[in-house]
Amino acid sequence: MEFQWFWMSVSTMLAIFLYILVSKVVRNLNEWYYDIKFRNKQFPLPPGDMGWPLIGNLWPFFKYFSSGRRDIFINNIIRRYGRSGIYKTHLYGNPSIIVIVPAMCKKVLNDEVTFKLGYPKAITVLAYNRVLNNEHGRLKRLVTAPIAGNNVSTMYLERIEDIVINKLEELSSMKHPVEFLKEMRKISFNFIFQIFTGSCDQGTINKISDLFDVMGSALFSLMPINVPGFAFNKALKARKKFAKIVQNIIDERRMMAKERQIGEKKDLINILLEMNDEAGEKLEDKDIIDLLITLLFGGHDSIAAGMMLTIMYLTEHPLCLKKAKEEQEEILKARPPSQKRLSIEEIQKMTYLSQVFDETLRITSVFATFREATTDANINGYLIPKGWKVLVWLNAMHMAPEHHSNPDEFNPSRWNDHNPTTGTFLPFGIGRRLCPGRDLSKYEMLIFLHYFVLNYKLERINPECPLTSLPYIKPTDNCLAKVTKLSDA
Repeated sequence: MEFQWFWMSVSTMLAIFLYILVSKVVRNLNEWYYDIKFRNKQFPLPPGDMGWPLIGNLWPFFKYFSSGRRDIFINNIIRRYGRSGIYKTHLYGNPSIIVIVPAMCKKVLNDEVTFKLGYPKAITVLAYNRVLNNEHGRLKRLVTAPIAGNNVSTMYLERIEDIVINKLEELSSMKHPVEFLKEMRKISFNFIFQIFTGSCDQGTINKISDLFDVMGSALFSLMPINVPGFAFNKALKARKKFAKIVQNIIDERRMMAKERQIGEKKDLINILLEMNDEAGEKLEDKDIIDLLITLLFGGHDSIAAGMMLTIMYLTEHPLCLKKAKEEQEEILKARPPSQKRLSIEEIQKMTYLSQVFDETLRITSVFATFREATTDANINGYLIPKGWKVLVWLNAMHMAPEHHSNPDEFNPSRWNDHNPTTGTFLPFGIGRRLCPGRDLSKYEMLIFLHYFVLNYKLERINPECPLTSLPYIKPTDNCLAKVTKLSDA
């Protein structure tokens, strides 16, 4: 009996020792390492937690984001380390700095010399674009001009409208529920592909779409491993196949242009084939392929999720839906009898619907944009070491009660009094890195919402379905629902 009691005591002491070793020593190795490394610098590192060796804070990040509670991750940091607005952490395999205060966010986003693009490896490899990353602004402006401002309306408005009308009619004719998010992804893919290439046979479109889905599944890989069987390796192979198919389309368009078979309304691919770079040379085919991939990565899932989430929010808030519908009905009443399609002037009158769009962006925008310090920098008396990632945590700023009252409430009317100069709402970034597709995405959203709120309703099968935030906010059932045409209800 005494012998047994002895070993129980030893086991207990050993367990206590191991607990102390792991929780108090191993857990703090990262913290001690970086504190010692930078202790002789003029400025201290910001407050924060560097997490475990090697993996950093990947586990709590994954836990909260995958369960749809992404706000808890950053809120825990703020609660523990105060409202300094700048914190250190370790994510995606890199020591990182998080900034959440508008002034700091604008400083990082506007200073492209000190803070270059610094996205995780998977994004950098799969979505890299020489033209859009070019330090010279002229070429980037030329390339993105056709999808900015009123150019969107004059060249692509009818295509977007036709895609929306046909898809909503198709969905409403289905007798069984559909995964609404997947259907919205089909719409957003068609938006971008039609604008880029115009008409193309459906088999090619489906093949490219399937390859892009494989690429997209690895975009935010927490650990991009280029070994057969892993998502990142599959994505790299899919990208090569994707590029080969698009190369065939480029060769075909170049031949058509040579034989003067291109009409007056040129697709983006034809415009790019005629364009010269900074040295007066034609763009390389690789640049054109990369641009299509960048447009798809930048707008495909974000537009699809935006359309789904906006309809979900409007369905859950009948008064907002009623107000949005009344605005669209007023626009139709003022339309001349001979006009059958939406005009740019009508879209610009969609004030409340634009506020609905902004409110959805505020609540659901991507959690952060990534930069990397090119040299040691100082923000508010804190050191940002050279080579460290800098995460402009947009979600924290968009959901901060000091910037947006009752931030968890879906309230489009809050934008009546919004002052854009405060820098508290930056879903598309700021400065020279302002998203080139912001106008295109807004037109796509408003056209879709116009037709949906006027003519259709969404009936979710699992309205209490839990959410996930990886890679973006969505119901775990992809919003299983029926789309019903109001005239048939």
